[in-house]
Amino acid sequence: MDSFLDGLSQIFTFTTLIYMLAGSIAGIVAAAIPGFTVTMAIVLTLPLTFSMEPLQGIAVMLSVYVGGYTGGLISAALLGIPGTPSSVATTFDAFPMARNGEAGRALSLGVWASFFGTVISTIVLIVAAPPLAIIAVKLGPWEYFSLIVFALTIVASLVGSSVIRGMLAGLIGLAISTVGTDPIMGRPRFDFGVEMLQAGLPFLVVLIGIFAISQLTSEVEDAKSVRSGTSLVAGSIDFQTWKVMKEVLGRPVNLIRSSMVGVLIGALPGAGGSIANLVAYDQAKRASKTPEKFGRGIPDGVVASEAGNSATAGGGLIPLIGLGIPGSAVDAILMASLMVHGISVGPRLMLDHADLVYGMFIAMAVASLMMLFVSLVSMRLFLRVAQTPKWVIVPVVMVCCVVGSFALNNRVTDLYLLGFIGVAGYVLRELGYSLAPLVLGVILGPIAETNLRRALMTDGDPMLFVTRPISLLFLAAAFVSIVWAIRSHLKKQKYYIEDTSDASTS
Repeated sequence: MDSFLDGLSQIFTFTTLIYMLAGSIAGIVAAAIPGFTVTMAIVLTLPLTFSMEPLQGIAVMLSVYVGGYTGGLISAALLGIPGTPSSVATTFDAFPMARNGEAGRALSLGVWASFFGTVISTIVLIVAAPPLAIIAVKLGPWEYFSLIVFALTIVASLVGSSVIRGMLAGLIGLAISTVGTDPIMGRPRFDFGVEMLQAGLPFLVVLIGIFAISQLTSEVEDAKSVRSGTSLVAGSIDFQTWKVMKEVLGRPVNLIRSSMVGVLIGALPGAGGSIANLVAYDQAKRASKTPEKFGRGIPDGVVASEAGNSATAGGGLIPLIGLGIPGSAVDAILMASLMVHGISVGPRLMLDHADLVYGMFIAMAVASLMMLFVSLVSMRLFLRVAQTPKWVIVPVVMVCCVVGSFALNNRVTDLYLLGFIGVAGYVLRELGYSLAPLVLGVILGPIAETNLRRALMTDGDPMLFVTRPISLLFLAAAFVSIVWAIRSHLKKQKYYIEDTSDASTS
């Protein structure tokens, strides 16, 4: 109790709360800009915390962390462009809702789902950090590869109207992920002698090109609508705060399930929000009685994605606090911040620095409240920006995309890649290909390859993938997922044939 009160007293000081509020605003704004990820925001914040007390510095970075997971919602809903990799699935339903005149409702759903997702993950973090951390650290490359195989089956539910085109898009994404340097041996491959391909295709450049450039190009196809001053989204800008809060709480199963998916995936080192939001969305679609409505602007899709990605913030701290193992790049930066202040991060962290650990728990809860406050105050302003004419907003967003792509590695060649990938994304969109499977392939491809090769290098026996219980469990889940997807598509095709025959008979 003394440690808890000590941590509480350190967090609830005027200076710390002001710094945390500034961090929350910075995280939301940074993540709302396509190309500026949560990790980049945390890296920029780290030097500013060196002069602070350890807990104060960690609290500020946690505020940026939590705010960043919510900020990606803004551009995802209003522009159809995921602000961060962890908000890819949010675009599937939030953007159609905004296009249908419900931009305020889409943002409200996302903000409240993010808030409750963070709160649930914080509760799990406090209660289950040590045991979950022990389980997470025991997973080997066999289990991680099987997990990624299961995650790849999500492609089947994201294929859109054509299964073949969706699968082809996923294969294109996997092929893109193999270009560049071999992740294990460090040898160049599939660069075809082209210098700009030798470093590979950076994921963020692919994400911005596929979603942002292709979407912005589609917006300016109709020159008449651009000249007339048409905005990207129309309709009500009413934020409907409390009404939507009840709507989110009215979906407790989806909210809790998606949050738990985020916690569990966040606790796995190397996974993170980019996988959690897609898995949570996929599970919500599979459990829904109306899966055909997903992708057209259904609230359950927004709730699942945002609760899932925000819950990884708490989940990622589980191995860090329990075992001293960072679960993601952001957690590694948090770990570095503690080490700068002379604090040894490891299994004894909770014993030697209990006040610091309790303070981190409290900071997570306070950061979620600040994120909610900042969002409620500022979202109406963002909604006003969304009603800016296309001829203004499109070039501004395009510049942000270019700056974000360049800032990633400070390479001019990335801008050429951005242009080529953007054109390719536009062509695929016009040909009716779903872009989500492509992005999923780019995200999961390197993780799958790295863990497969590590597993085979550790032990050449491929039967270990099915003899290790947790690996077998993930593979069984992948098999069930594929069977369920095939059954759903056959059922949909059967209904379509029956509706067509009934219409022709009438």
